[in-house]
Amino acid sequence: MKRLCVLTMIVILTGIAATIEAAPDRTLVVTSSNAASNALLVYDTSGALVETVSTGGQGGVGGNAGGIATQQGTVAVVNFGSQSVSIFDRHGDGFGLTETVTTVSSPVSVAFGKDHLYILGTTTVESHRLYGSAVDESVDGVATLVRSDGSAAQVGVIGDQLVISEKSGVIEVIGLRAGAVAGTSEAVRIPAGSDTPFGLVTRGDNAYVTIAHSDEISLIKNDQLVALTAIGSSFPTGPGQQAPCWITLVGSYLFTSNSPSHSISRLIATGQNIVLDNPVVAHTGGAPTDIAAAHELLAVIESDGQGSHLTQFHIGDDGALTPTATTAISSAANGVAVVVN
Repeated sequence: MKRLCVLTMIVILTGIAATIEAAPDRTLVVTSSNAASNALLVYDTSGALVETVSTGGQGGVGGNAGGIATQQGTVAVVNFGSQSVSIFDRHGDGFGLTETVTTVSSPVSVAFGKDHLYILGTTTVESHRLYGSAVDESVDGVATLVRSDGSAAQVGVIGDQLVISEKSGVIEVIGLRAGAVAGTSEAVRIPAGSDTPFGLVTRGDNAYVTIAHSDEISLIKNDQLVALTAIGSSFPTGPGQQAPCWITLVGSYLFTSNSPSHSISRLIATGQNIVLDNPVVAHTGGAPTDIAAAHELLAVIESDGQGSHLTQFHIGDDGALTPTATTAISSAANGVAVVVN
């Protein structure tokens, strides 16, 4: 009987161990310190710092979005000061630096495609082929931006094209051939007075681009602007908001972070139009500088002039945002991404 109990206990413990081993990795939020010695900062959903890993490069970028991108546990981080992008792989709750890719111009934004990593620099956009989680250090396509004046803000993938924002007044697209950057970058016609394109988010063939100083959100599709919605005008349930700088998409909800208003707005994306749903779905303690979301989690990097904060929100089924954690960051952090394995 004693031997049977021992064997039973071994089977039970083995089953528990297998269950623990098979448990999915927890959701993590990453940003970069953006300091002279740049580092990947890893946080859990309670706001606790889990890990700090050197990128091996220099920070120093500002006024952009998408400085960090993630895909299936692989994370890319821009090193503006050293003209490189660092690649990390996730192992459990930790990240390891696997390689550093030298870029054609100083990088400000990164985006993953199906089989390529796209890097937006101050004057160029370039493509690097992916082999699993490995990134080919060689460039297989590069193009010069329309303005190329250092105002590049963000890059995203829409079908067989890239969409790019330059804050000096251009939303542009460039074709991809077998995933590689090909051809020349061409400006999308936007209305006169629509000033300062900033952040963008993509899904399928649609790109939603903020036009910050005009308080507008645009929908770019098939090389054309097909919808334009203002959030700065008066709204029945409250005042309009100013300068929607950065944007993210969850389900049918678009969320914009409005830097001077210290707020987040919620819109509905139909694929053909954009509808302002709630001009102030949440307030932020400082000026938001980037925003990202996945599943039920939205994360914002914000600055109050003395330092940065990472603020996390739970996204309800109705699009309501409930703050769950705020963490102080001593440096002027740049970029944010939610990593879900």
